[in-house]
Amino acid sequence: MYIYQCTIKKKELERKLRKLGWSLLRQGGRHEIWTNGNVEEPVPRHPEINELLAKKILKKAQQHPGEK
Repeated sequence: MYIYQCTIKKKELERKLRKLGWSLLRQGGRHEIWTNGNVEEPVPRHPEINELLAKKILKKAQQHPGEK
């Protein structure tokens, strides 16, 4: 049985994070660290990110919005 995993483009996730007031803090080997000034969240450096992971990242960003 094949389970289709939906993905989201990384550029789209970055755009949504910026809209919530988050910015790129630093880049690592496999992840980028995004922050709102108080809270940090790692984001994979893949061109496409699993939709469930993207929703988790955005949920955290919505709970801790940055200054716009």
